[in-house]
Amino acid sequence: MGTNTAPATPRPRTTRVKICCIASIDEARLAIACGASAIGLVSAMPSGPGPIDEGLIAEIAETVPPGVATFLLTCQTSPERIVEQQRRTGANTLQLCDRLAPAPAEATRAYEVLRAAMPGVALVQVIHVRGRESVDEALAIAPHVNALLLDSGNQDLAVKELGGTGRVHDWSLSAEIVRAANRPVFLAGGLRPDNAAAAIETVRPYGLDVCTGLRTNGRLDEAKVEAFMKSVARSAMPL
Repeated sequence: MGTNTAPATPRPRTTRVKICCIASIDEARLAIACGASAIGLVSAMPSGPGPIDEGLIAEIAETVPPGVATFLLTCQTSPERIVEQQRRTGANTLQLCDRLAPAPAEATRAYEVLRAAMPGVALVQVIHVRGRESVDEALAIAPHVNALLLDSGNQDLAVKELGGTGRVHDWSLSAEIVRAANRPVFLAGGLRPDNAAAAIETVRPYGLDVCTGLRTNGRLDEAKVEAFMKSVARSAMPL
């Protein structure tokens, strides 16, 4: 299958919110009831918060109503293993937390394999924003995926950081990617109720992706979720 050339999804008036690291059916229901348009379900990772068993991911995904995206976060880089994970869990969106291949041509082939094997499943590639090279990486990958997600990890450490760091990266680089990518872009990394509005104003992303900033003692905190959603709603962007 060739390069994905579908136009970018129009920017919504209100920034979408993906609540990640969902650990139970009750947490999924809370996130959705508060207005999340997507939930993140974390499979095995080399580090970071939130991994749950694939069986539980499948149980949670089954309860999610139509119209809410279920993101399967995977650290796998083999297309075949990624396809197997998606089929075991039933998630409708794949969040690829690591690079699929070191060389652009190999990565392009990997995306084509995924699309051919999973028609209708959206591909979201994570870019860990660490410097100007991340802008080039994002723009090279954008044509091959449905969306980008900009986070604050580091794939080059001995134990990879692929998300959930709680760190804010350089939003000026993220804003540059948003302006040029021609794809929906989610912003992650260190987001909280008190900086959500600034993130929207600075970066103008399609969506915000939040995990640790909405938790207290590891549990999804309803008060923090509601405060975050109110901050996003107050920052509604003009059409």
